[in-house]
Amino acid sequence: MPVSVSHDWSEETPEAKARWFQSLTVSQRMELLCSFTDLALATNPNLPDLKDAEQTERGIPILSAT
Repeated sequence: MPVSVSHDWSEETPEAKARWFQSLTVSQRMELLCSFTDLALATNPNLPDLKDAEQTERGIPILSAT
């Protein structure tokens, strides 16, 4: 079966993103984590100096196992 690329936002569900992430190897997951950390530090170099986390008004989405 050929793999196709979709540009439809409706296909980017949290479950689809979780399946994609789970398909990565541990090494690939760690590389992504390092890339996100580098991006966060490039955007806000003072990030490591922050001591206390603030509570957010937004909820945290919970993914269900299906």
